[in-house]
Amino acid sequence: MKKPVSNSSRKSAAEPQRSMRPRPVAELLPDVGRATFRKFGFVQHSVVSRWREIVGERFAGVSAPESIRFPPGKRAEGVLTLVTGGAHAPMLQHLGPEIVERVNRFFGYPAIARVAIRHGDVPRAPQPPARPVPAPISEELSESLRHITDPELRAVLEALAAGVSKSTNIPKLGKIS
Repeated sequence: MKKPVSNSSRKSAAEPQRSMRPRPVAELLPDVGRATFRKFGFVQHSVVSRWREIVGERFAGVSAPESIRFPPGKRAEGVLTLVTGGAHAPMLQHLGPEIVERVNRFFGYPAIARVAIRHGDVPRAPQPPARPVPAPISEELSESLRHITDPELRAVLEALAAGVSKSTNIPKLGKIS
């Protein structure tokens, strides 16, 4: 006589074990947005979220991707529909080949064959907060950082030096066991 299989052993084999830990929203968003983005033709949501990186500040300020439509059964030679407002449409139409090149470079293969332009309201992306201007640093410290050629690294080190020189408290280290 065969032993009946319990429901608990059947469940563990069929579905992954759930963890009761809280999950960050960033971990859940790709799953939530995937169906919506596919409905509008975006295989990768990163085209929308990284539009500024793909086309640059100038074009991203006046346009937004609306959809990508591929021919039936293909994932290449699609039509990217952009929304733009006002007199920017002729400029974007003229720069269509450059936009196609940038998007295809982002995808890594010829996903887009042409760009279609639609007039509409372009949602304004919130501007990131301006970085605070670092306090001036001493001549001696400025001279020691002059040989650093990477401007971003130099700016970070200058900001660090300004923060350290502005601080009046001596940091206390905890006991090392």
